Amino acid sequence: MSIVITGAASGIGRAVAELAARPGAELVLADRDAARLDETAELVRARGARALPLVVDLATPEAADEIVAAAAEEYGAIAAVVSNAGLIVGAPLAEMSADSFDLSFAVNARATWLLGRAAYPLLKRSRGALVATASMAATHPTPGTGAYSASKAAVVMLVKQMALEWGPDGIRCNTVSPGPTLSGMTKDVFADLESFEQRANREAREAHIPLRRVGTAEDVARAVLFLAGDDARHITGVDLMVDGGLSTALMPAVGGGTGHPATMREQSA
Repeated sequence: MSIVITGAASGIGRAVAELAARPGAELVLADRDAARLDETAELVRARGARALPLVVDLATPEAADEIVAAAAEEYGAIAAVVSNAGLIVGAPLAEMSADSFDLSFAVNARATWLLGRAAYPLLKRSRGALVATASMAATHPTPGTGAYSASKAAVVMLVKQMALEWGPDGIRCNTVSPGPTLSGMTKDVFADLESFEQRANREAREAHIPLRRVGTAEDVARAVLFLAGDDARHITGVDLMVDGGLSTALMPAVGGGTGHPATMREQSA
């Protein structure tokens, strides 16, 4: 199975690559971090898969065509595209520059469209799949990350549009929306449990997650590969939340919801 994975140098992208790596697998690994991308490629090869690392910047429009052309030349086919590369530009909307806003959309949304457009002929031939990493921020606005939230919302609708237009060609298109997840983006937020501030930040998040833990890159990667594979052969146009149930917990978080354990304790006191 030939899979293109962007953002493959770390986090969710690396986890997808590692889980997909097995004898016979053919992976195209794209990222702008050359050193860490090589590490991913070595991990993949150690598991018996072929790996083609490509150092590219998804903020540039030509990157998608370069990735797909290299995949076609190396493997001759593409069974799935995992559009995972992303970034967060943290700033309130009232203070954000136009360049930062545009960069968020270029990497988080436009790159998915360009990858899909470039890979379309090969995905049509293989009746393959495209899976993009969105975020629960696409449906739940988050303070200080307005451009990120808006760009991820764009990804969700963009991929639904792809599903509608490309479904007759046998191409399935879906997104996954992680909640709080241990990854490169969050390593300075709640990954370091030796830090009092990060530990407190993590515990505060986990208190509102029904499964009581933040996610891991592997949790998301498993959902990505499910949607990319034959087990999801009749699923398209779906945004799959991978958030431990956090998106269902808004009312309990603000004290609402009769029957919630916290409410029941208050009533019985």
